[in-house]
Amino acid sequence: MNYVRLGRTGLSVSRLCLGTMTFGLQCDEAASRAILDRALAGGITFLDTSDVYPLGGTLETVGRTEEIIGRWMRGRRHELVIATKVFGATSARPWDRGLSRKHILDAIDASLRRLGTDYVDLYQAHHPDATAPMDETLRAFDDVVKAGKARYIGCSNFPAWQTARSLGRSELLGLARYDCVQPRYNLLFRQPERDLLPLCVTDGLGVIPYNPLAGGFLTGKHHKDAGFTPGTRFAFAPAAQRYRERYWRDREFETVETVRSLAQQGGLSMAQLAVAWVLANPVITSPIVGATRPDQLDDALAAVEKSLDPALKSHLDDLTYEYRLGDDIR
Repeated sequence: MNYVRLGRTGLSVSRLCLGTMTFGLQCDEAASRAILDRALAGGITFLDTSDVYPLGGTLETVGRTEEIIGRWMRGRRHELVIATKVFGATSARPWDRGLSRKHILDAIDASLRRLGTDYVDLYQAHHPDATAPMDETLRAFDDVVKAGKARYIGCSNFPAWQTARSLGRSELLGLARYDCVQPRYNLLFRQPERDLLPLCVTDGLGVIPYNPLAGGFLTGKHHKDAGFTPGTRFAFAPAAQRYRERYWRDREFETVETVRSLAQQGGLSMAQLAVAWVLANPVITSPIVGATRPDQLDDALAAVEKSLDPALKSHLDDLTYEYRLGDDIR
């Protein structure tokens, strides 16, 4: 496994990050621990979670993923770089959500209890919050860092303009700044290349993109005429509609078939090709890869060891250029 710096910080992270949103619902604890064991054996020491995982859960399951990780990592905390996130509702109370000062300070303590640790390495805003003043959010994150409860902070799903404004406010106010962004990014969704990724280059932000396999769509295992494959995110009820809206379209299926042919020509599996393409972008720090079985990590681990042929990358860039554009432009 290779290691790289997270943005302009001095923190080194593994070239792949393990996403854990399936732990506790799609995967029971035994399966989750097996996936964690396989990831660590393969050199993945960077884990990403959230206080509201598992994905598609209810208020009763909030925090279950962090609890599973906490039990698994007892005795090996210093072998790992742990990232978690705050935003989603953690109770029915209206103040237990969003990016208010109250919720951030309450949520970090709750996450630390579930994880069984006294700090996280990266604490991230899961989504923007239009109801919370930006300065309030940034001051609360700064206090979390000063209290030693988080080493660095970041943001997830923020558009470029909001990320840039946050950086400007932090600089002006002398506060800890976002050192990392977490956008959706893959061959079928390249919109971050238009503005967010150039911003990251300019301001030295780490980039840990999620969905590098488009929720498994880029593995080529889905066929439109056969319907939604059981056990996948396209069939798993809590998340299915979101993933169908993102990728289950005729044009995306046509693109995947061309990608299948290119992968065969390059001697790669489709999953290896998709992850290798993301890794080939020099602004990317560590793609977040998820799994519901340990063996599903094998292709991602193999992709780290492969150097994507420049001609093949160029072909993929040209093939998927349309996905740099928004649906309102295409």
